[in-house]
Amino acid sequence: MEKKKMPIGIEDFAKLRMNNFYYVDKSSMIKELLSNWGEVNLFTRPRRFGKSMNMSMLRYFFEIGTDKSLFDGLAISGETELCEKYMGHYPVISITLRGTEAENFSTARDLIVMEMNREARRMQFLAESDKLSSNEKETFLSLLDEQMDDKTLHTSLSLLSELLKKHYGKKVIILIDEYDVPLAKANKQGYYKQMVLLIRNLFEKELKTNSNLEFAVLTGCLRVSRESIFTGLNNPKMYTLLDARCDEQFGFTDEEVREMLAYYGLTDYYDLTREWYDGYKIGRASVYNPWDVINWCDQLLTNPNKVPRSYWANSSGNEEVRQFIRQMGDGVTKTQIERLISGETVQKKIEEQLTYDTIYSSVENMWSLLYATGYLTQSETPVGNVVRLTIPNTEVRSIFRDSILDLFEKKLAREDGVAVADFREALKTGNAEGVEKQLTDFMKQTVSVRDTAVRKAFKESFYHGMLLGILGFKGGWSVDSNGESGDGYYDIAIEIEEEEIGIIIEVKYAEGGRLDNECEEALNQINDREYTAELKHDGMRTLLKYGIAFYKRTCRVVVEREEVK
Repeated sequence: MEKKKMPIGIEDFAKLRMNNFYYVDKSSMIKELLSNWGEVNLFTRPRRFGKSMNMSMLRYFFEIGTDKSLFDGLAISGETELCEKYMGHYPVISITLRGTEAENFSTARDLIVMEMNREARRMQFLAESDKLSSNEKETFLSLLDEQMDDKTLHTSLSLLSELLKKHYGKKVIILIDEYDVPLAKANKQGYYKQMVLLIRNLFEKELKTNSNLEFAVLTGCLRVSRESIFTGLNNPKMYTLLDARCDEQFGFTDEEVREMLAYYGLTDYYDLTREWYDGYKIGRASVYNPWDVINWCDQLLTNPNKVPRSYWANSSGNEEVRQFIRQMGDGVTKTQIERLISGETVQKKIEEQLTYDTIYSSVENMWSLLYATGYLTQSETPVGNVVRLTIPNTEVRSIFRDSILDLFEKKLAREDGVAVADFREALKTGNAEGVEKQLTDFMKQTVSVRDTAVRKAFKESFYHGMLLGILGFKGGWSVDSNGESGDGYYDIAIEIEEEEIGIIIEVKYAEGGRLDNECEEALNQINDREYTAELKHDGMRTLLKYGIAFYKRTCRVVVEREEVK
């Protein structure tokens, strides 16, 4: 039997269900949403956690004329009374603001107009409705105008819901996906106040005083403060990361991941999948990042030897982490960052209501931002809004590592040209003591990795990356990493062609501070596996074999010299 396709980039529920894509059943969210009734409901979740798919599912469930067979076999189909009462009984307005990314306000506004045009085009039957007057039909046609004026745009949701209510005689459900994306983009590009006013005008009348509204659901990353957007809105129901309601409806549970792996014959990869992509705590649930799991399984189906990587990280610039690390020394201590990347926790008070123009204005807000966006998660049950934070998994830990090393390299470029030159000279001449001294000085300028339960390989990769950053600061040397030579893969190989000098570096992390033992093991590994074979083949006459062991902010360096005759 042909296996179902992986739903890479599929966010339309009907397309997924009708075209043999694998679906992790989240339809029980419908019952939870209706049981926890709220006129306006806001779900805040990190990006790529299934918000758009769930909103599409809601649309297809409630919308008049829906294909009810889309829900056959899903959990919600067992709720017969609920389905009879709600499925296919409501007009639905569904918009997404995710694509509102522009360098200036005018273009961003045009993109929002285009989204309203798109949704109005889905409702073109209103132009022929015998339930609407000629004036009301003209009003509808104004929603199709690509040059929509401010008054029409600001009232567009309200106008469309009014017309749908009159046509169907039923109140309207409104779904607004990624409501805060325009605010995030506006803040970065410098037109935040204009966008706040637009979003407030767009939402306020529709969500605050709309007699045509049955209920509304919004999703986003942040719970933007009421004073910013939801002025005067009466008690919107919030589903935040601290809330136990609907806590398993965004993200994949462990059981769901096990079932997916078993379905595709990938059960042997369970431990690796869990290490890299699990660990997010939402309410009482522990969930995996669904975007990662889907992409990872898809890759494994084509290449069983594939190693995990940061699919989630590659879908964003990770500016939140970079800004946080830049605060080091200005409210964020090295110790706090070291605890996090080493798998420990930091206790902080979380502010759930933020405004985008203040998220980087204080360290306290930065902690809350990292939590809301999924870079940090809770490690145990919070006490009120005091949360013990930790990095959820290896993927996000790698994002922190890479961001730290990237900023370290930029600092070298600004400040430490002489120190790098001294390091390279010591390395080239086989001066182990000089290499050790320079590395120790470099480590004082950045964070280190603490001696914790985090895998040794991750700790070694951190110092490996730091070395590559130093070596890559200036050109002139051929530097290769993780290449094949002899009977294995070396950490770092360097060729200085003009002087026929070849250098092999093996990096070790010394658990418990056993620096000398790890240096000896590194040299033995270089010799036993003949890592210098490729250097000899390339004509290097002087070979320098370095064993470098790190422990927190200390290191030990040993070197062996070999002259090729």
